[in-house]
Amino acid sequence: MDWSQQTLQAMHHCICCPRRCGADRANGQRGLCGAKLDVAVARAMPHYFEEPCISGTRGSGTIFFSGCSLHCCFCQNEEISHSDSRGRLLSADDLAETVLNLAARGVHNISFVTPTHYAYQIADVLRALKPTLPVVWNSGGYECVETVSMLTGLVDVWLPDLKFADDDVAARCTTVKDYASFAFPAVAKMAELAPENEFNDDGIMTKGVLIRHLCLPGQTSQSKKILDWVAAELGTNTAVSLMRQYVPTGKALTMPPLNRPLREREYERVFDYMMNLGLVNGFTQDAEAAEEGYVPQFSGEGVVTATQEEQTL
Repeated sequence: MDWSQQTLQAMHHCICCPRRCGADRANGQRGLCGAKLDVAVARAMPHYFEEPCISGTRGSGTIFFSGCSLHCCFCQNEEISHSDSRGRLLSADDLAETVLNLAARGVHNISFVTPTHYAYQIADVLRALKPTLPVVWNSGGYECVETVSMLTGLVDVWLPDLKFADDDVAARCTTVKDYASFAFPAVAKMAELAPENEFNDDGIMTKGVLIRHLCLPGQTSQSKKILDWVAAELGTNTAVSLMRQYVPTGKALTMPPLNRPLREREYERVFDYMMNLGLVNGFTQDAEAAEEGYVPQFSGEGVVTATQEEQTL
């Protein structure tokens, strides 16, 4: 299987994410995300530390892509998100085989993590495979509505972050100046495509939207604005995962107040605010979540390439 003409055309002048950098990825040029045409995957393994309706008992089949359009200053996955050097480059056949091998391990779903800059390539593989497992789109929320629409019928569960309510705050923490301007419409489109959450007999989400928000030190007002938007625009039945797993890392170590852990009281204020809004159909995290041990090892484990297959034969 080769990349489709639609994908090649999109990659000649890349428009995957809102940065629309126009890189000719089809001919080897890197986009601002750091990616070329073939996909860089750093890990493809069952993951057990997502929300219960995603991980279940058998794990979520997570495929971690290298590279990212945001480059958040506090990214826990910085070793792969700021570069594709830790990822193995996969062709369309390789990515398909990686998905199939992961599904064969009995996971509850296939979850594409930080997938936006490879949206067209992933769509090619999903159209070819037509997986029977739920497909999860685990993204940073910084999407073009057109890209989300292109994935209609291919993605079952939307798992976006909503990181910042204001573009100026996003500009200080990422390499983009228009995060909120794109993230809110993109998440609204996801909710339009999956208006009702559905679960199987094991309690695993099979369709729907689950919005994640990571509480940041000194940014309680951002959290409240995001929750206000969710309640007003998407409704109080919307599932929100309120995360407290922030760990100071990378450039954030030199950027007060991001250079300190999240305080217990900060999280409690946001949680109370969420409850008062009526957003009760979601998840919270214990303080123990803010440990670096929860970050996976990005060794290429579980990734299938043609070279590996030849060596195995």
